Amino acid sequence: MSHSALVPANPIIKHKFTTDPTAIVFDNVVYLYTGHDQAPIGVEDYVMEEWLCFSSPDLIHWTEHAVGLRAKDFKWSSGGAFASKMIYNEGRFYWYVAVKHAGIGGTAIGVAVSDQPTGGFKDARGAALISMDMLPNSDTNEKANLDPTVLVDDDGAAYIFWGNQRCYYAKLGPDLISLEGGIHTIDLPGFEEGSHLHKRNGWYYLSYGFGMPEKVAYAMSRSIHGPWTFKGILNEIAGNCQTNRPCILDFKGESYFFYHNGALENGGSHHRSVCIDRLFYNDDNTIKRVIMTSEGVQQ
Repeated sequence: MSHSALVPANPIIKHKFTTDPTAIVFDNVVYLYTGHDQAPIGVEDYVMEEWLCFSSPDLIHWTEHAVGLRAKDFKWSSGGAFASKMIYNEGRFYWYVAVKHAGIGGTAIGVAVSDQPTGGFKDARGAALISMDMLPNSDTNEKANLDPTVLVDDDGAAYIFWGNQRCYYAKLGPDLISLEGGIHTIDLPGFEEGSHLHKRNGWYYLSYGFGMPEKVAYAMSRSIHGPWTFKGILNEIAGNCQTNRPCILDFKGESYFFYHNGALENGGSHHRSVCIDRLFYNDDNTIKRVIMTSEGVQQ
């Protein structure tokens, strides 16, 4: 292990149930955005109506900020604060979220924007960015529009990936709150949901929830449009939890793997907790391993 590597104690947030991590680095601080499992203890159901925001200068000490965003801050939403993705681009913060659509039905993807990483997020469109009626193949899966992930490429073009049981992607417009062109599908082995996209050394990496209960697998490509080559499992089933949504982040010269499990007291599939482990790369740019322990990194 590098001497500069930070060693979080998992789960990193211990006073609330947190899920579906997405994170950015801004001004040398990590900002972590999570879902919030709000079901009472003993209730086995997804009760999620808001997203939370935390920040840390070192991945060890975390500050909680005011509730960042609620599902019903989108007036067209009937609730359901599912997995999200935060990006920072040209002075603004863009928060892509999945919610239930009050009018069309099923799930939909919206986007909120702010000039600050910790608050003031407002619906950027006043309408869904992606809704059930926009999907190809007459997809009737009501959960089809889950778990968005967004990448702004080196040339400034931006792309959004998402899905449940089928992976979709589309190019975003220059404003980052509209689509440019059609919606496409990607054939990935065992794709369930929970997509995360990142780029390193000219390679695109698409990691995602694999099978059910979910492991995390990943694929690689030289082009955002594919073809994608399946590379295998990144981590195994996470604790006593059916789901597994990854986020990969570089911070202070090291790579980290964010995920959730059911490790806290009274935890489980509907009471999840965000954790962080180290991530490593091989010389050929494939991902080497993720070390998952209850107390941080062990070699």
